[in-house]
Amino acid sequence: MIVVYERASVPAQSSQRAFNRGEVIRGYIALTKPRIIELLLVTTVPTMILAARGWPGSWLILATLIGGTAAAGAANTFNMVYDRDIDVLMGRTAARPIPAGIVSVRGATIFGFVLAAFSIVWFGLLVNWASAWLALAAIILYAVGYTMILKRRTAQNIVWGGVAGCMPVLIGWSAVTGSLALAPFVLFLVVFFWTPPHYWPLSMQFKKDYAKAGVPMLPVVASNVTVGRNILIHTAAMIACTLALILLGQMSWFYTVVAVAAGAWFTNSAIQLYRRALHPERGRLAAMRVFHHSITYLSLIFLAVALDPFIARLF
Repeated sequence: MIVVYERASVPAQSSQRAFNRGEVIRGYIALTKPRIIELLLVTTVPTMILAARGWPGSWLILATLIGGTAAAGAANTFNMVYDRDIDVLMGRTAARPIPAGIVSVRGATIFGFVLAAFSIVWFGLLVNWASAWLALAAIILYAVGYTMILKRRTAQNIVWGGVAGCMPVLIGWSAVTGSLALAPFVLFLVVFFWTPPHYWPLSMQFKKDYAKAGVPMLPVVASNVTVGRNILIHTAAMIACTLALILLGQMSWFYTVVAVAAGAWFTNSAIQLYRRALHPERGRLAAMRVFHHSITYLSLIFLAVALDPFIARLF
């Protein structure tokens, strides 16, 4: 389904008061969406450990995390610059730095380009150029592919736009090996199929905001039953990929146990959401429970990926 919305005119910034230096600095930091960056970096380090079959080196990890943070920060900043017109319309985003008047559009745009340039040069000179080009691809995929093209035009925006969020695993693997292999693409698919079950419950919680802003997130244009069914489908595909990694990534019994147990636990959460959608009279949807469980699930899977090479040596 393709739904096209016209981009709204940019409302006036909501505040004209002067902000002190600390508030402005915090505003620029907020442009990078630090909490999202934390989640992205959770997938990077374990992938690097798996690629090295052990500790890849503290400096390499630090250099990759710095470059990855700058790249993700740039993409998120461009996202906030472009979405400033709809951010001011939604309660969840109205206090962001640009609609709140803390950071100017010009300042944010320059900041985004500086972060992007820094990340590419940093990766190229201190890690390798394969990681640099992958970082550039991630920025373009999120800032252009998702934010400018998909987000306001299709209910499948988060599915294909989520590709950018999968790039850290490829960046992490290439940082260690200078190339790519089958295992990182399996991890790429894990994150790819995880993104809708992670983001759609959040969209269900705030679908009035998205509808007001004219963003056709799936929960806005489809019933809760349809969304719940799609969450289950993506969850099944995600778990299948985590199990495929057992063979393709040569994982030990430890990862296998965690992947099976965590998969069963998260599947139960997705099933409960679907059942509540089918029978709303039984209680509220509790979509945010699935959202928070998805974060725990991904963290457990990648923690198992990180620990597996070390545990495999002990047994």
